[in-house]
Amino acid sequence: MERNRVVIIGAVALGPKVACRLKRLRPDFDVLMIDQDEYISYGGCGMPYFISGDISDVRELMSTSFHMERTPKFFEDAKDVRVMIRTRALAIDRDARTVLVRSLSGGLEEQIPYDRLVLATGSLPNRLPIPGSDLPGVVSLSNLQSAVAIKERISRGEVEKAVIIGAGAIGCEMAEALTDLWGIETSVVEIADQVLPVILDPGLARMVGQHMEEKGVGLYLDEAVREITTENDGGALRVVTSRRTLDADLVIASVGVRPNSQLAAEAGLLVSPRGGIVVNRRLQTSDPHIYAGGDCIETMHLVTGKPVFFPQGSLANRQGRVIGTNLAGGYASFNGVVGSFSIKIFDLAVASTGIPRATAAMEGYDAVNALVVQADRAHFFPTQDLMYLQLTVDRKTRRILGSQGIGHNGDAVVGRINSIAAMLPYRPVLEDLSNMEVAYSPPFASALDIVNAAANNAENILDGYNKPIDADEFRRCFLEEKADDMVCLDVRAPANAGPFVERFGDRWVNIPQETLRQRLNDVPADKRLLVVCNSGVRSYEALRQLEHAGICSAVNIQGGIAALKKSGLLDADDQGEDR
Repeated sequence: MERNRVVIIGAVALGPKVACRLKRLRPDFDVLMIDQDEYISYGGCGMPYFISGDISDVRELMSTSFHMERTPKFFEDAKDVRVMIRTRALAIDRDARTVLVRSLSGGLEEQIPYDRLVLATGSLPNRLPIPGSDLPGVVSLSNLQSAVAIKERISRGEVEKAVIIGAGAIGCEMAEALTDLWGIETSVVEIADQVLPVILDPGLARMVGQHMEEKGVGLYLDEAVREITTENDGGALRVVTSRRTLDADLVIASVGVRPNSQLAAEAGLLVSPRGGIVVNRRLQTSDPHIYAGGDCIETMHLVTGKPVFFPQGSLANRQGRVIGTNLAGGYASFNGVVGSFSIKIFDLAVASTGIPRATAAMEGYDAVNALVVQADRAHFFPTQDLMYLQLTVDRKTRRILGSQGIGHNGDAVVGRINSIAAMLPYRPVLEDLSNMEVAYSPPFASALDIVNAAANNAENILDGYNKPIDADEFRRCFLEEKADDMVCLDVRAPANAGPFVERFGDRWVNIPQETLRQRLNDVPADKRLLVVCNSGVRSYEALRQLEHAGICSAVNIQGGIAALKKSGLLDADDQGEDR
């Protein structure tokens, strides 16, 4: 037998990329893809947008950019790749180099020989370990069939109330999909005390959660789902949490995914304790004749230096090219990930890269967060909007560990995060980012771009010039504790500060920053001062003036009124101008 038969198990993201790359390099190779589904090579990340109606026809998720549907016939005719759908791989015989498969249509089993094997088995949705998780009407968004079934139920008018369990990426996307177009009364229950746990730090997560609530989503954080029950007639569902009971016609379980590595483990391949198939930089498994990539593997996190499970369709495509190159006799490597992520939630774009502060602390770093609120374009350009960009930095080495951002101009947010992500594999320090060159033009950026400003702010914090507190600290010490020795010093114009002075009385003092040097006698120097402006810039200037005058009991509210407003900590009616 010639040594050129490649069998690929899985045909959604990684598998087709491997097949197409390999056939372009080696048209003489015999390539076979096997998948247990009837739908192949589809954009799984687009499923929430199909359900929302942004994508009207499910076939668009299976089409090329030239509007050709990626069916088995398409792969056979256009790519010379054979495809077996509705066929399940049951076992791998590594000695004989065969795969035992079964047809899900007729039940026929056969042994398929291979010279090289690729595992593109993806991930599996985690199951809810609670009573009632298997009831009709409790679903997960695990494949294209589930997306079609959910949309069909909604289209028939069968869903008036929905409960989503889990406020991760899919949970937040589905909350928008159900609420925005269909007007379904949607609730999200999350066991953590924030949305997008592990991805975002609490400050920005609070802003995202506030935005979801403003859009009509019921958000129940720090609550565990205990059970799901149904009425006697088998109709409406009831989701019982640690604090309440929610009625629902549809329950979507969105509690994460795990690597689909059972086939690999049963074949004796090395699998990590977390369930990911272990691969080297060439994406070979512990058997050099078997490659793996996509959601079924673990890869190296280039910030922590540790293995990580990071399921992303974009990574599967990049890894597919690496595997295809290596199968064709070339040498390509996949060095790892920095954990870049983006999502659209209603009108907000959310993006991150690297690790958040909590993860950094667990990894032994003395991490500091620096938040900047600034226009994403020149402040005088008509389409500018505020962006909230945060850096996570190691205090000792000044190394940048990660960044997070939110804003309404999504391309601007993702572009900034991508620029930082490109640096992270090279262990950048603050000075690298503060001096990073960016393309400037008023329609696209400020003369001092927000990424430079974020690095400058972090430098000021580490050097002791800026002494910040975040929105959560403001909430605790000013709104909740209401300490008698604490005063907010608002250094904005009187028109902006007026509503707060009226609301908080003596606890809110207004001295515009440009008059501060002349009015130092009016500063309540015997109090702890929380200095605030619109975005944190003028309050930093004021902080330096106060310290020069010997008033050292002041701290700066990071992000200013804009951050407090975005976090929902102050009433919308008394915000004043937030530019």
